[in-house]
Amino acid sequence: MTALPPQPLSPLDGRYRPAVIGLGDHLSEAGLNRARVQVEVEWLIYLTGHRMFGSSPLSDEQVRQLRALVDDFGQPEIDRLAELEATTKHDVKAVEYLVRERLHALGLDSIAELTHFAATSEDINNLSYALTVSAAVNEVWLPKYRAVIAELRSQANQYRDAAMLARTHGQPATPTTMGKELAVFAHRLERIRKQIDATEYLGKFSGATGTFAAHLVAEPEADWPAISEEFVSSLGLTWNPLTTQIESHDWQAELYARISHANRVLHNLCTDIWTYISLGYFRQTPEPGATGSSTMPHKVNPIRFENAEANLELSSAILDSLAATLVTSRMQRDLTDSSAQRNIGVGLGHSVLALDNIQRGLGQISLDQDALDADLDANWEVLAEAIQTVIRAEVTAGRSSISDPYALLKELTRGKRVDHEALTAFVDGLEIGQAAKNRLLALTPAGYVGLASQLVDRL
Repeated sequence: MTALPPQPLSPLDGRYRPAVIGLGDHLSEAGLNRARVQVEVEWLIYLTGHRMFGSSPLSDEQVRQLRALVDDFGQPEIDRLAELEATTKHDVKAVEYLVRERLHALGLDSIAELTHFAATSEDINNLSYALTVSAAVNEVWLPKYRAVIAELRSQANQYRDAAMLARTHGQPATPTTMGKELAVFAHRLERIRKQIDATEYLGKFSGATGTFAAHLVAEPEADWPAISEEFVSSLGLTWNPLTTQIESHDWQAELYARISHANRVLHNLCTDIWTYISLGYFRQTPEPGATGSSTMPHKVNPIRFENAEANLELSSAILDSLAATLVTSRMQRDLTDSSAQRNIGVGLGHSVLALDNIQRGLGQISLDQDALDADLDANWEVLAEAIQTVIRAEVTAGRSSISDPYALLKELTRGKRVDHEALTAFVDGLEIGQAAKNRLLALTPAGYVGLASQLVDRL
């Protein structure tokens, strides 16, 4: 036995709860049940508003009181649903009974049988998930994501002229600027953001096997597909006209794949920032009172980016699994999606936590231009590309007869360190036009950044 009180199993509900708490309002069991109540209530209002089966439209006050069950949904409703489900052993049926209780309390027993009318549980669930996922992405995840892009944009502009040695394959390469490199990430993330913004949140409302069979028997003259489309659209969702019992979840697979893609780009950002910190390009601002190592007092560890890496990997693992699992349902329905979808919040939660760490981490670093300059000055051989390219241009223009300029520079620089003096002497001895020679003699590693600064404007 243990003396511990009940403890959260997931760190998202324990150690990291403050960073992800906004998701719980939508993607928790309570958030899902509130959305289910919303769908049930709106279906009642729709049916009575259209005088279906001899009903009459509710008064404005009755509509307000009915919707208050959603607006004021809290602990009493959570507790009551738990009591009802203990008997029904069915979560959606418990929601139906809760709505019926509200109707009784409002003196609206005459329309009680319109509660959950002609609806299968998945009609309620698919709309509820579409509502909660849409709210979670647009109100919680995307604001965090946009904040990271905004910080990258800001730093890209701040460091647009900060020349630095590039590294391809981890080796010294043609210089760039820190601003341009951060702009690359901002551009990549922004492109994915547009795709996520364009997500269609689909919904179906067509009965037990997607055929409107019970609807048609109850009222043969009604245009049930049109009614279904109008109702689904009234919730701010896109109607899916062709489904089995379930909405096919393709929109979810598309969304989670895009967020997983964003996670991987963010992971790449983290590994690069971590490496720049390791090289001394970025200095970290110590947090007052914080400890970097239990034994080495000097340490300031890049924990924000390391934490983000781990959480991005976890998020993508879960979201990739959901994207793969949710698009398959045996015949007209199985329940594999039921358990899977309860982990949407976990998948998004690890991504939100990572975004929080990245944003905080980016705010705790500053560029050390001296370190960048020293690295550039130690690697004059990176100008070999410029020299051999200019020679080739001069040969083509008839101002040089040098044979195989690339091989000439390869012999001079490959696997070697060449300092300023050696490179200057080499250029002085080249058979090329004077204008070209002057351009090369004036060139430095810090000045060999092409259009890097102007490219930041592409953001």
